[in-house]
Amino acid sequence: MRDSNLPEPELLKSVLQPLLEDFQYWFARALHLLETERIDFMSTQQQSDLKQRVKTAQEQVNTAKMMFSATSGQVGIDMEALMPWHQLVTECWNVAMNHRAQGEV
Repeated sequence: MRDSNLPEPELLKSVLQPLLEDFQYWFARALHLLETERIDFMSTQQQSDLKQRVKTAQEQVNTAKMMFSATSGQVGIDMEALMPWHQLVTECWNVAMNHRAQGEV
């Protein structure tokens, strides 16, 4: 629920800025995994494709974060832009969990 005491730019900063930082963090972790490990349950092509999608998403998030900073938090990001990033983070989490589970067997 919106805090009516927060002006719009402050609300955006309090929600969007940490969200973009989270995306940067998780995409960096996923990219590290995909670049340093062979994921046995994925084909080489699948792993390469996922790595490329993560790199593209990283660039998009970095651009969004730069625009957000350049406008002093005056602009938001459409949910249609955020949802693919969220879905990709979820896909990367699943890959990491499965990879870790296979290593523990």
